[in-house]
Amino acid sequence: MPLEPNNRKTHSVFFHFLLFFIFLSLAVRTGLLFIVRTKLDLSLTELLRIYGLGLLFDLGVACFFLVPYAVYLNLMPLKWQRANLGRALTYSVFSLVVMICMFSFFAEFTFWGEFESRFNFIAVDYLVYTYEVVKNIHESYPLPLLISAMLGLTFLVVWIFRKRGYFQESFNGHTGLGTRTLITILTLGTAFLYATGISSNLAEKGKNRFHDELAKAGIYSFFSAFRNNELDYDNFYKRIDNSESLSMVRADLSQPHVRFISDTAVTRVIENGPDTSRPNVIMVTIESLSADFLGIFGNRENLTPNLDSISRSSILFTNLYATGTRTVRGMEALSLAIPPTPGSSIVRRPDNEHLATIGSIFQQKGYKTAFFYGGDGYFDNMNHYFGNNGYEIHDHGRESLMMTDHLEANRKRILDRDVHFQNAWGICDEDIYDAVIQDADEQFASGQKFYDFVMTTSNHRPYTYPAGKIDIPSGSGRAGAVKYTDYAIGRFLNKAAQKPWFPQTIFMFVADHCASSAGKNEIDISKYHIPAMIYGSRAPRPMVISKPCSQIDLYPTLFSMLGWRYKSTLFGKDVLDSNYVPRYFVGTYQKLGYVEKDSLVILSPQQKVDTYLYKADDNQQTASPLSGNMVNKAIAHYQEAYYLFKHHGLKQ
Repeated sequence: MPLEPNNRKTHSVFFHFLLFFIFLSLAVRTGLLFIVRTKLDLSLTELLRIYGLGLLFDLGVACFFLVPYAVYLNLMPLKWQRANLGRALTYSVFSLVVMICMFSFFAEFTFWGEFESRFNFIAVDYLVYTYEVVKNIHESYPLPLLISAMLGLTFLVVWIFRKRGYFQESFNGHTGLGTRTLITILTLGTAFLYATGISSNLAEKGKNRFHDELAKAGIYSFFSAFRNNELDYDNFYKRIDNSESLSMVRADLSQPHVRFISDTAVTRVIENGPDTSRPNVIMVTIESLSADFLGIFGNRENLTPNLDSISRSSILFTNLYATGTRTVRGMEALSLAIPPTPGSSIVRRPDNEHLATIGSIFQQKGYKTAFFYGGDGYFDNMNHYFGNNGYEIHDHGRESLMMTDHLEANRKRILDRDVHFQNAWGICDEDIYDAVIQDADEQFASGQKFYDFVMTTSNHRPYTYPAGKIDIPSGSGRAGAVKYTDYAIGRFLNKAAQKPWFPQTIFMFVADHCASSAGKNEIDISKYHIPAMIYGSRAPRPMVISKPCSQIDLYPTLFSMLGWRYKSTLFGKDVLDSNYVPRYFVGTYQKLGYVEKDSLVILSPQQKVDTYLYKADDNQQTASPLSGNMVNKAIAHYQEAYYLFKHHGLKQ
């Protein structure tokens, strides 16, 4: 029997959507909890915390969605709402919002599958580069089927709401103006409270990172990350006196053969030897190559026979750690040799031109420097960064995305005729290596020494590569991508070995970051362990360097081996120096970690400092107080690195 008009409520759709959203969010949270159930330390208290905080964030997201409708119900007369156009508007907006919810919840599962995290700064970054991301999704998932499923689920929800009479109740209701105004004010006030006073950081109080992530809400975390993508160190992080900070960093960088140029900076001249060696250098930065993919680090799947083989005649770093979890963070470390700055990588920041990079040191020695990337260098601001720091750009970018005249003139686009395979992220590794060899031929013919920064793309979802190259089918998963990546390196070295410039060239192989950074702890040190090796007849004798060290130490160690004299603003150090004290830097876009021996310091926004004892053998972190000197040393390095960039101390 239909309800009488005087019992029908204008806010029926409003309130039932609220209940629908909370229920769906609860289902997603439970689904994610089931996926990572083996990594949780669940108790009744922790379950209550996860679902209690989750409800808090879910209510916030629901309020954000409902604010426009609350305002609409309050401002528009009932006559308009009941008219055909008003009804059509309600149906249309409701369907759109439900579809957005469906897509966002589906995206949460795919994002979690890649990063084991709710939406964060990475998701914000990806939103800027929709072409690559949409293409990647299309190649990784059956997109037409998924879109059809999302549309079908949206239609089902709308049909249920209509079948149960919620729309009709809203259209025929007659809630008083005072009640409608009160509900609107409450909704606006609640949304404002969430927007200004409740951060996703509220969930980051647990001892297990997965518990914290489950307590969050994906959409809420996304906008929280969007709001905090640029973090001013001085305002958000623990500081010490500037003079003390500078003094501690200078003391750390002091060595017998180092001469500081002034008393107010870290700029110094490093005297390593006769400075006569001038080999060509090709550094291959390998996408997402965790150390545990390699046989030399214990993997038994035989995924990297070529890297395993050359490691035995290389300078092999067995305890080297990436500074971050993104490609641009690895590029920052390998081109500037400084600790990671909070927020965006310097590669993506404004005012990153004409810096004192690793490339500028090569340029001062008479080298031509080049950056090779298999995708579109517009992505992550790579072309702008490298092009404005003296590198010639080689990429396979779209011609429609025009750069400045200066950058375009310094760009050599890899032509379509030279491409045999590509996916969402760029051309296959074989093709990018062929471009490197072709350019090396040209430089050698002209008598020009060269330094190349090569960034690969094949070891990335959707994990596709040319067919018939390895014994794992293309697109079947990470293992195949790793094995193809290694195959392409072997092919590259075999082709290079036939060239006259090969005996005069050093090859460096290093990962940009690990395949996954997610772990039980807020910074899981084992998820930063990457391989690095220096190979070639012009490289010093093969050896194994087992001292714990950082990505930022790779080039200072190489320059020492080559006996180079150079001006430096690098925070990296020569690992082989007798005074070297093992330490390294690891971070996310907010958390900044410093490891020295068995001590771990993590700096976070709101001037938060956490200290731990760290056992590398079993990757155990135990909360423990550390000396004030250890904490200040961590603060000093990050504070000084940030200060240098912000105040142009890294400019040439």
